[in-house]
Amino acid sequence: MEQTNQSIEEKNTQKNSTNMLKRVGGYLAPYKSGFLKLLFAILVSNIVLVLGPYFTSIVIDESIPNKDTTQLIWIIALFSAAQLFGGWSSRYRIKNITLLGQDVLKDMRTDVFVHLQKLPFSFFDSRPHGKIVTRVVNYINSLSDLLSNGLINVLSDVFSLVVTLIIMFAMDVRLTLYSFILLPVLFVVTLVIQREQRKAYEEVSSKQAELNAYIHESVAGIKVTQSYTRENVNKDIFAEVSEGQRTTWMHAVKIQFLLAPFIQNIATITISIIYFIGLSGFGVDVSTGVLIAFIGYVNNFWNPMINIGNFYNSLVTGMVYLERIFEILDIEPEIQDAPNAFVMPPIQGYVVFNDVKFGYKKDQPIFEHLSFRVRSGETIALVGPTGAGKSTIINLMTRFYDVDDGEILVDGIDIRKVTLNSLRNEIGVMLQETFIFSGTIMENIRLGKLDATEEEIIQAAKIVRAHDFIISLKDGYRTVVKERGSTLSAGQRQLISFARTLLADPKVLILDEATSSIDTQTEILLQEGLDRLLEGRTAFIIAHRLSTIKNSSRIFYIADKKIQESGSHNELMAQKGLYYNLYSTQAELLKKM
Repeated sequence: MEQTNQSIEEKNTQKNSTNMLKRVGGYLAPYKSGFLKLLFAILVSNIVLVLGPYFTSIVIDESIPNKDTTQLIWIIALFSAAQLFGGWSSRYRIKNITLLGQDVLKDMRTDVFVHLQKLPFSFFDSRPHGKIVTRVVNYINSLSDLLSNGLINVLSDVFSLVVTLIIMFAMDVRLTLYSFILLPVLFVVTLVIQREQRKAYEEVSSKQAELNAYIHESVAGIKVTQSYTRENVNKDIFAEVSEGQRTTWMHAVKIQFLLAPFIQNIATITISIIYFIGLSGFGVDVSTGVLIAFIGYVNNFWNPMINIGNFYNSLVTGMVYLERIFEILDIEPEIQDAPNAFVMPPIQGYVVFNDVKFGYKKDQPIFEHLSFRVRSGETIALVGPTGAGKSTIINLMTRFYDVDDGEILVDGIDIRKVTLNSLRNEIGVMLQETFIFSGTIMENIRLGKLDATEEEIIQAAKIVRAHDFIISLKDGYRTVVKERGSTLSAGQRQLISFARTLLADPKVLILDEATSSIDTQTEILLQEGLDRLLEGRTAFIIAHRLSTIKNSSRIFYIADKKIQESGSHNELMAQKGLYYNLYSTQAELLKKM
């Protein structure tokens, strides 16, 4: 039973490897003409270069015994020309295959990156970001040598083998057959090494991803590490993870380099057999020149076999990386345009949730039978306990996640029937976690509207009260900020993110804890700008500081998978229910501060 399962596994592995090679071939297809030129140059050069042993046999058997200097000079001239052509061919091959390989890697890397942009939040929620980066960068870079050198070199070696075999059979069939007497042994050993090497490099791939993920997590959480003095603890964890990666790597390398010396030993034994047969006349009668030429051709045969063996090692390793890369490319985005999706027309901002059911896990619903209607121009505040689903409503409205049941309508149109780009272009979102990209402040604000003028950017910054702090910086709007805006305060990052959202001039505006990192004085100024901006727009606001939402058209108190209370601030306070208790508790805490 175990052998049967192993046989099935090997067949599946072989099938997957074939499919992956076909997919790699698809990346080579756009460069077909350059690839064919390389193949032609390799074929011609191999035919020329393998003539060396044949020239040697003529010199030994004819030119030297007959003292034919004219023939010797011609052979020397032809051999020299062949070497010069071979040198030019090698230069041409190395230069162009490197370019071809890097172009293929660039295309592959681009495909992975573009595909990642289409994957839903759930994909990134369930995977360490360090492991994702490993696949885009490390794994594809690991294929560089395989595609830039290995692939074309192995084709060269295969051509060399074919040409060498043709000449060997033409010179002496029986002596050629004796040269292959140890091939079955090589075949068996190669199969064994291949199986063990694949397992070893799968483990290396896993350990490398774990190491990169831990490094990424440690760098991202460096402030927490230093705050809680976890440096030594992290060092020990890193040492353990790093040692695991080193151990698996050394084990894989030991297996990888078993094949080449084994082939060299077989080549040496084969040459000894040829000498023995040729000198003893064991069923074969050949001249000294032919015997020496044959030894040269045996080397020409086994040297490419060693190169092919090395390529095979690289291929087995590369298959592990290709499997991880194509695994990402094969993930179908859960959120994507319907086959007949159309562009969302300009909207007024009328939003309807109709009997919506949703859960991040199928057996743990966040909402059941959630329904509400929001008129165009209304400002809706979402409040309630942590984890009740306030941000989930926003995620569903923008189709970061799709509903499990029910429907969401914007201006009477089911949002699943329109293209994602057109839907999100109509909705301005400022998420709770602000993200500032490396670049200038102006470039970060312009993300909200890529064709915005400098005047529009400044106007948006003024509305959200970001202008004053921006112009106080050394280079103003052209100040370069580091990754994640690390050189800015949390409040400054939020103001920039706010300006970015407002610049998009959306009909529906979503603010998820938009003022959580802004001081009270700035918040008062910001509220003045917001009051002007929200006129004529539909807005959804999530805020834990209830003082910022008192003027909302309606307030939804969300708890227990539905809207428990709905109404204006005064209406809900008069009810003395859940919102009243929440507001009163927060007011009491503020008095004590």
